Formats: sequence, structure tokens, C-alpha cells
Amino acid sequence: MDFKQARFNMIEQQIRTWEVLDQDVLDLLNEIHREEFIPDTYKNLALADTSIPIGHDQTTMAPKFEARILQSLDVKPDESVLEIGTGCGYFTALLASSARQIKSVDIFPDFIDAASEKITKTKLTNIELESCDAYSLLEKSERYDIIVFTASLPTMDERFLGLLNDHGRLFVIVGESPAMEARLYTKQNESSWSLESLFETDLPALIGAKQKDEFKF
Repeated sequence: MDFKQARFNMIEQQIRTWEVLDQDVLDLLNEIHREEFIPDTYKNLALADTSIPIGHDQTTMAPKFEARILQSLDVKPDESVLEIGTGCGYFTALLASSARQIKSVDIFPDFIDAASEKITKTKLTNIELESCDAYSLLEKSERYDIIVFTASLPTMDERFLGLLNDHGRLFVIVGESPAMEARLYTKQNESSWSLESLFETDLPALIGAKQKDEFKF
């Protein structure tokens, strides 16, 4: 397969047409090769407009979603990032290429091991990987400029906003299949934040996420 041509087609036919015009983002998609992170079984689909199974009933996001999130977050070189859900490690590498430092966590140790092996080949040195339950982070003192969930939450857990520095941003997909809302929260201070709705999608839920309360008569 000609991945160079497929990458060009992905950027021109999927990414640009989905209102992603930030040249830094487009250049990054050319620089970090998605197919090098995707399981071998699905490598030929790495640049297609689809989500890809990666194991444990988890999937990647489609490339156009990843690009749109990067553009919306507008990661700066002096910012710290927390990624919840390392997955295959591709989005981790994209975030790390723009940020000062990134910590990426995943509940599945084999995801961390596989992502570590692939990230090593990129020469990126500002990535910390850890296998843990995302909810354990709520008990720690670390704060971040950006938080990104790569799995969905049935209902928004506002405790994670407490892990943001002032003026920080949090991306999360909220709702239940088949229609979920991608949201970008921007924190002004401890008691004030704004919310922007970005797009609709469908993504597996974060393991252990609080379920939406059922209506009771």
C-alpha cells in the first residue's frame, strides 16, 4: 500500500473538508505516521475515515476527529497535557509534538507497553506513560493545562475540571451510543468555565465511568 499517497488523500479529502485548516495540525499529520501505531491486522485501514479496533473492546477515533480535536485544543509549546486513554499511542504522539510535557494513562497495561514501543521510535522524549485507573488521578495534586479523554463518559464528571490550571482546556465526549457530543471545556477559575460543543460521534466508554442516572417514575 502507498501510505504516502493515502496520507495525502486523508488530509485533503477527510481532514480539510472537516474544517481543519490549521497548517501546524496538517503538518503534524504528515510528520507522525498513523499506520505505525495501528495493529498490523488493520494497518491498511490506518488512514481511512473510520475507527479501528485496538483490543479490549476499544477503538481509535477516526483521523478527522483527531485532527479536529488538535485544532480545537490549540496546544502551546509551554503547556502540560494529561491524556486519559493512551490506546495505540498515536494521539499521544500528536499531542506530545505540540506540548511541553504529556502524561498519558491507560487502564490496560498492554496498551501502555505497545504504545511505549512505538513512541520510542518517534524520538519524542516528553511523554510519561502509566497504567492506572483514571479516577485515581483525582486524588493527586498534579494540575495540567490540557486534559483529553480518548474514551467517552456517559455523563460529565466535573471533578476532572479540578485537575486543570486556570485557563486550561478539557476535551471529552459525553453521552450514550449512538449519539454522543464532543465538548471542549475552558476553565476560567475554580468556579467558572465555558463549554463549546464541537461535533457528534460515538466512542466506547471509559472503563469504570459513572453511568447516567436512570429516570425513575
